[in-house]
Amino acid sequence: MADPTDTAPDPLQTLLAQAMQCHASGRTADAERLYGEVLSQDSRHPDALHLLGLLAARDDHLERAQSLIWQAIAAQPGEAMFHNNLANVCIQRGQLAEAEALYVRALELDGSRLDALSNLGLLLSRTDRPDAAEQLLLKAVELAPHNPDWRQNLANLYMSQGRQTDALAQCHDGLVVAPRSRTLRGLMVLAYVHLGLKPKALEVLRAWIASEPDDPYPQHHLAALTGEQVPQRASDDYVSRLFDGFAGSFDAKLADLSYQAPQLVAAAVARRVGPAGHRLDVLDAGCGTGLCGPLLAPFARQLVGVDLSEGMLRLAFGRNCYDSLIQGELVAFLRSTAAAYDLLASADTLCYFGALEGFAEAACTALRAGGWLVFTVEAHPSDAGLPDYLLQGHGRYSQSQPYVESALRGAGLHQVETQAVMLRHEGGQPVPGWLVTAQAPALPLRSAHHETPCR
Repeated sequence: MADPTDTAPDPLQTLLAQAMQCHASGRTADAERLYGEVLSQDSRHPDALHLLGLLAARDDHLERAQSLIWQAIAAQPGEAMFHNNLANVCIQRGQLAEAEALYVRALELDGSRLDALSNLGLLLSRTDRPDAAEQLLLKAVELAPHNPDWRQNLANLYMSQGRQTDALAQCHDGLVVAPRSRTLRGLMVLAYVHLGLKPKALEVLRAWIASEPDDPYPQHHLAALTGEQVPQRASDDYVSRLFDGFAGSFDAKLADLSYQAPQLVAAAVARRVGPAGHRLDVLDAGCGTGLCGPLLAPFARQLVGVDLSEGMLRLAFGRNCYDSLIQGELVAFLRSTAAAYDLLASADTLCYFGALEGFAEAACTALRAGGWLVFTVEAHPSDAGLPDYLLQGHGRYSQSQPYVESALRGAGLHQVETQAVMLRHEGGQPVPGWLVTAQAPALPLRSAHHETPCR
């Protein structure tokens, strides 16, 4: 006979637990279905609403995510976590004032909530309140001195203020508990470089390589600092790991840097192809999170994006403006798509290329007759006496204007034009670049000896 004091498990909680297990293991379709079943039985279940909202945010369905998490808050208004996570969604939508109010409310409900402390600190640093930001981030570090994430955020704040010595102190302390942190080691290298302590930066990089020889980051930056064995372009592994690592914060970071490349590219496209009209087959080459997508879509009959980073592509998908998104290396993709596009557009992807000849030839192959190529690259601070391209200390390449134009013309492209522009601000300084346009030649007249117009 059953013990009368035993209580049967709550079927709804069992269902929720199954959904959470699917969520945690990455089986998101199953998790979404099970959260839906919970809500079909209790439409105001706060945890199911909140977690379903997080799934929507993960897929960049931000309006739906906001609605679901607001409903969770209405059902359980005293939960600080809900307010913090809704604020994160507001950040993704650029609603900074709303996010700030939600972070503040989360801390009113739970003053020791570390994620809200850190997130509010980061937001205040973005909105030019560095002193208040520092106090919040210091409090997070004080409450959890062994958590490297809070030290990383504080080190980033100090770097943005030019306080490299303070940033180094946070990196050193963070690496005591997380000695393999890529972000902290990368920040330490940058801080040493900015302080003029190149030997110390090289020491960090060489120790990093010795402990993790398969990590592409220290190899790439060692070449940048020494000028030795500089690759013609950043490796696929370096690029994909770099952008997968900060896909979620990429747009916000670029907004902080007054990033201009997508708007510059879109304006150049309009000058070259004329008014928008959904007439062209367009490739967003190195689409990232899709910042160019909404700007290119008015010109596109079909808009395709290609990128190495799965994390970036996942966010681009949520913009709902691409007909297809493809994960792959850019030059190989272009070579596989002969005469497929009327327009190739690329904002800041080629700053991870040094040599441009391979890209130029592949772009010429992929363009239809008379199609346009529009892209940005970073410019040498001065062309005098410098090589065609340089791998800079920050890990990106810059090129000289004569080299860019020569590489494009050598591939068979015509109407080559370069314009000096400002791409973004970094460390308080403008980053100079070239806005480049070029056209694939028209098909030649038929003759007994046909020659392809592009090399």
